[in-house]
Formats: sequence, C-alpha cells, structure tokens
Amino acid sequence: MTPLITVKGLCMEFNGTIALKDINFEVAEGETVGIIGRSGAGKTVLMHLMRGVDQPPTRGAIVYHVTACDACDYIGVPSEAGKPCPVCGGELKPMDVDLWAEENATMKRRIMRRTAIMFQRTFALYGDDRVIENILRALDDVGYPSEKAVSKAADLIDQVRLSHRMMHIARDLSGGEKQRVVLARQLAKNPFMLFADEPTGTLDPETATLVHRMLIESAQANDMGMVVTSHFSHVIEDVVDRAILLENGEVKGIGAPDEVIHRFMEDYSDIEQHEAGEVGEKILIARDVIKRYLSVDRGVVRAVNGVSYDVGEKEIFGIIGKSGAGKTTLSRIISGILEPTSGEMNIRIGDDWIDMTKPGIENRGRAKGYIGLLHQEYDLYPHRTVLDNLTDAIGLEFPKELAMRKAIITLGMAGFTPEKSKEILDRYPGQLSEGEKHRVALAQVLIREPLLVVLDEPTGTMDPITKIDVKHSILHAREEMDETFIVVSHDMDFVRDICDRVALMRGGKIIQMGPTEEVLAHLTEDERKVMGAGGAP
Repeated sequence: MTPLITVKGLCMEFNGTIALKDINFEVAEGETVGIIGRSGAGKTVLMHLMRGVDQPPTRGAIVYHVTACDACDYIGVPSEAGKPCPVCGGELKPMDVDLWAEENATMKRRIMRRTAIMFQRTFALYGDDRVIENILRALDDVGYPSEKAVSKAADLIDQVRLSHRMMHIARDLSGGEKQRVVLARQLAKNPFMLFADEPTGTLDPETATLVHRMLIESAQANDMGMVVTSHFSHVIEDVVDRAILLENGEVKGIGAPDEVIHRFMEDYSDIEQHEAGEVGEKILIARDVIKRYLSVDRGVVRAVNGVSYDVGEKEIFGIIGKSGAGKTTLSRIISGILEPTSGEMNIRIGDDWIDMTKPGIENRGRAKGYIGLLHQEYDLYPHRTVLDNLTDAIGLEFPKELAMRKAIITLGMAGFTPEKSKEILDRYPGQLSEGEKHRVALAQVLIREPLLVVLDEPTGTMDPITKIDVKHSILHAREEMDETFIVVSHDMDFVRDICDRVALMRGGKIIQMGPTEEVLAHLTEDERKVMGAGGAP
C-alpha cells in the first residue's frame, strides 16, 4: 500500500514531562488506523500533531506524501500523481511535506484544508441553526459553489442518515445525531484523511455502533483514510484495519486489531475491595416531580412526568434509561439548575429540610451550595493550572500550602495517585488527556465538600482501566467523606458495579426502582441493547 503519512522519531514534552517518545509508523492511502491506550497514554497529543493543530513536536517529523497542483491550491493523494488536477486541469506532482517545518507553513495550510477532525465531547455545531444550515455553513467555508450547495448539503445529510432531522434545530438533537452532523460537516471538506478523537466516547453502545458504521461507510464512499483514537476495544474492532497500542507515550505494539486489543486488555483487572456501604437516613425526598417543555417542533414535551423517589446518606443511587427517557433533565432538577413545573424535591441540610422547587436564597439557593454536579459537557479553565482550577478559579481562596494539600487529597479521591497528583498540579488542561481532565473535573466538584454529588455519564470518555480508578474513587469518597452520589449513566457495567439502588426511567417516568441487580434483570431486550447491559466484563 502507498504510504500517505510517515511519523518518524516523534517526541513531545510538556514542561519536561514526556508525552510522546520516539513514535514511528506509517498510514497508507485509504487505510484506517486505530490508536488505543488508556487515558494519558498520549493518543490525543499524537492525533493533534498529525493533524497540525496546537504546538509543534519537540523532535521528529510528520511527513505527508501528497500530490500538489502548481496552478491552484489543490492537494491530492499519492495515487493521483501525473493525473490532471480535478479543479483546474493542471498536472498533479508528487511532494513530501514535513508538516511542522517552518518553511512548509503554506503547504501545511493546504494539506489541512484536505483533512478533517472530530474532537471528543465537542460537537462544534451552530446550536441555534437547523441541521441543513450547519452543513451549508461548512460548504460555504470551503468555497463550494452556492448554486449547488443545497443539493450537496442534502446529499451529505442523507449520507449520514439524518434526512429525517434536516430541519431540526441542532441543539435539540441527541448526542449521536449531533455527532453525525459533525461528520457531515467534516465530509463537506472532501477530505482525504479524517482524524476522529474518541468520536463515540459519550454515546450509548447502540448509538456508538451506528456512528461507527457511518464512519466506515463514509471512508469507503469518499476514498478517505482515517485515524481513530479510542480506549474502547469494540471501537477498534468495529472500525479499523490496523491498530497501534500506546502506553505512557510509547508504541508498545502495531498490528492486527485483535492482537493489539488482547495486549491492551492484559492490564484490565479489578482487585481492590470495598466494604458494603451503610446507607443512612434520607437526605433527598422527591414527590410527583414534573417538568414540561413547549417545543416548536414537538409541542408539549413531558421530559419528567410525575416521578417520586428518595436517596439515603452515603447511598450511590443510579438513574438509567434510554436516550430521551428524562435522565439528564431529572439530574438537572436535582442539582438546582432547572426548576420543575410542579412537585416537591426536598434535601436535608443539617437538621433542616429545604424544598428545591422553591426559589430564593433560603430555599434552592441555599441547597445548591451543597450539591455538586459533574455533567457530560464539563469544562475547565484552559489558561489556569490544575491547582488554580481546583481552588481560586472556582472561588476557593486558600493559602498556597493548604491549597496544594487539599488539591492533592481531592485528586486522590478522583483516582490519581499521590505522585501523579503532585505531577499535574502545575499543568494546564491542554496538557492532560481527556480522561485526566474528567478526573480533575470530578475533583473540582469534590473539593467543595458537597453533601450530594450528581454524576451525569461519569465514565463516558474513560478507558476500562480508568473506569476502575473512578469507581474506586467514588467508593473511597463515600467511605472517607461520607459522600452521597446520584449516578446518571448508560454504562450498565459501571452501574452494576457501583450503585446500591437504581431507578429505571421510560418516557419521563420511573417505572421501576430497587436493588441494582433486580432492576437490571427487568430491562427489555431493546434497553439491554441500547445500554449495553450484557453482563459483567
């Protein structure tokens, strides 16, 4: 196969810390390569360097083997050498371009116009625009002829199987639908290479499988190569031709996906034991909570429709259900972000019961200070260090020595070792992996010492080993901080491992509530498929 990209001796350091060490491999024209490794292995750093974003490597090179037209800006793949340019008819000549060399800045921009990237967790859509308007904007950005743009946009929407959502407002789409719109926007660039960084990390298993199929079909239909990063073995199995295993910034294996996955999973173990939690008195009691929306497209939407439940001190309570069941809306009501249409939601602060449905500093305002929320679209201050993000950036003013001590203890609660906690305090979020960012965001919640923590899809972007770390961090927080958790998740293996009780939602209602295994045993086949409740790993 003809090489398209050659990575040679690539090294990357951040403030003396090695993120990538002597990386060497090739990506062939039209090939799909998967990069797998646990959080912090260097996957995202490597992908960004290959795409040409962020800062240049410390050492080494990324060489694109392309064809270029001297008469216009068109860049093609090696197999097009000697053929006429599809834009102007000029001759396409072969070139080797070191992407990060200063003298190649113009060629780098030309190459980047023929490559595309899908970031994890970031949908990068115009939320107030309709789906087709989002695609038209992407076509306009690449100078596509305006008289042909509507037809092309419709073709791209059809390609990702969203013709039935063409006129929907982007912000009203599900996560999987948004990711497919992102894919259509990237395909509008007619790329010869797509970089997909954890493209389905926050999606439920069924939706993730659909997006994987869209990626494969798009690569085949557009003669497009792909580099896909993931810490989920099924993504590598579903999508790629060849896999690379990264560990601590080094390549530990390259080859067939099943062989690389086998090596990756050798470290998948969970031997730490915890005592069963002792659930205390009720800390949250909800009765007949209702939340209705008025939607232009769908009329009255009953997102939460008369739910009642309670949560005890030190309990880990799960809320599960398919997309659209009302889980996230209910979690935002619990955390005080949304006001319900009707009903009661009482939380105990000391000896006082506070009704969260009532506004004011003595009611919902008082209670919100004792409730922590980590939602899917968490964010950190990009220009502040980890220590600043945990302390003064969120209004916690400590002397430096106390701040560092508190931060290290709290990072430990979120799954970091004491050594790693000290190592990252002076780093910026951009120097962390997504899994590390997620754990810092969890620590940002825990450092406020809340009485109740709501976790919305806490394992969405985590590899199996990091999931174990986060599971233990939650259990440690319960044991050592008397913490109470509400976990909203479609990761049934995680729910099975960690939750004392579970509430199953369908159509805005809680249709079953009880011990975790009892509720999971009553899932429908469709729910099992969508939520991945096949059994313990």
